[in-house]
Parts: sequence; C-alpha cells; structure tokens
Amino acid sequence: MSWTSAALLALFAVLLALSLSPEADSAAVPSSTGSAKDPQGPMKRIFMKEADASNFFRKRTRRGAKSQDEINAEQRQILAADERKREFHEEKRNEFENYAEEENDEQDERTRESTEQWREFHYDGMHPPQEYNRQSI
Repeated sequence: MSWTSAALLALFAVLLALSLSPEADSAAVPSSTGSAKDPQGPMKRIFMKEADASNFFRKRTRRGAKSQDEINAEQRQILAADERKREFHEEKRNEFENYAEEENDEQDERTRESTEQWREFHYDGMHPPQEYNRQSI
C-alpha cells in the first residue's frame, strides 16, 4: 500500500468522522433566513445591518476625514507615549550620570592613593615633604 492511498484513506476516515459528529451540525449555518435578519443574544453585538456596515466602510476609507474625537484621542495617545518615552530617557540619563559620577569619584580616589604612595616612596626624611600637585603659597 503506497503512501498516497494511505493518505486518502486517512482523509476519508476524518471526513466520515466529522460528518457523523454532532458538533458538525451545530457549527453549520442554519438555512432559515428569519434568524439572520434578527439575531439574538451575543450575535446581536457581532453583526450589524447592511446599511450600517456599508456606511461604516464608506466613512472609514483611506482618504476619509477623521472626526474631531478620533483626532483628539490619537493626539492624547501620542502625547502619552511621548511622555513615557521622555520619562524613560530621563531615568536612563540620570542612571548614567550617577554611574559616571561614581566612576569619577573612584578614579580620583585611586589617583590620590597612588600619589600618596609615590610621595611616601620618594620621601627621604631629610627635607619636608613636597606638596605635589598642590599650589604652595
């Protein structure tokens, strides 16, 4: 038995199972036209009348003008996004400034320590210590 006949047999078995299952009847669209014109329950929120649907698509074409409420809502969203972006970048800048300040402080401390070590190493005890890197009055 070749693979094509096995695949066809499996497909036929699936179609037979689907046609006999009770869920297939509930998923099918009913043939009565009375319920399509007046939907009940949650279907009422999904479907709209044909005239309303055509007006909706006509109103929202690519070149269609937006209402003032839509423009205002979009502007509010844009301004809120800009504010969030500004706050994010300000926070990142503050974090970097704090990091850079700490790094500079550490570098200054390392430089001071190495300068002190150099002074101690080169001090011969005969003369008063020199004030390196300081202005003498």
